[in-house]
Amino acid sequence: MKITYLGHSGFLIEMKDAYFLFDYYKGGFPEMDQGKKLFVFVSHAHYDHYNKAIFDLGRRFVRTQYILSSDIHGKEENTFFAGEEQNGDMIFMKPCEERETLGCHVRTLRSNDEGVAFLIHYQGKAFYHAGDLNWWHWAGETDKFNTVMRRSYQTEINRLQKEIIDVAFVPVDPRLGEQYVWGIDCFMRRTQTEHVFPMHFWGNYEIFDRLMLEKCTEDYNDKIVRIEKEGQTFSIEEE
Repeated sequence: MKITYLGHSGFLIEMKDAYFLFDYYKGGFPEMDQGKKLFVFVSHAHYDHYNKAIFDLGRRFVRTQYILSSDIHGKEENTFFAGEEQNGDMIFMKPCEERETLGCHVRTLRSNDEGVAFLIHYQGKAFYHAGDLNWWHWAGETDKFNTVMRRSYQTEINRLQKEIIDVAFVPVDPRLGEQYVWGIDCFMRRTQTEHVFPMHFWGNYEIFDRLMLEKCTEDYNDKIVRIEKEGQTFSIEEE
């Protein structure tokens, strides 16, 4: 399994017969085998998670399956979407749904920002992409708001407690200040995850040094994958 960091929250997973593209909005792609299947996931319609260039990319592959959050349909309902839906190449998913497509099982969680998070099972492997589901604790918000964010996040992560996740992509947003680590810490303590890729760090690669120094990450920092640049590719060996 190969994983390429494309930028921000964008990642590409390559397996033997398929690619999985998550929340692409910028960055270049590695050389790709167009004979493989391509699954394209978009968690919500925010500009930093959704780029319409994904629809041009899909035409190059033998089979492309789009799995998009339902909020994108509401924002950009058009004839292209209708045609792709009709022939089965476009699936829109609401929170708390499950779908099977081309041998891939997709389950969604409810984001506490917009859209969904994805849990994907394919050929014995499990991937999680959080989108904007995170423990959002903002210093300028009310206690009530931050309590709602905490409870909603913990509720969704608790739904993953019985899952064995091979690769997860989880936000560590430095704009949250000292609270940037709360989301990934909660996720790693409540799930069985082998490899976690921090994301949504707005190009601030120093966040990885901070993560390694946090007392709370000591129990799992060997599972945190350090990203150093856009376009970096990682090989995940079979366990």
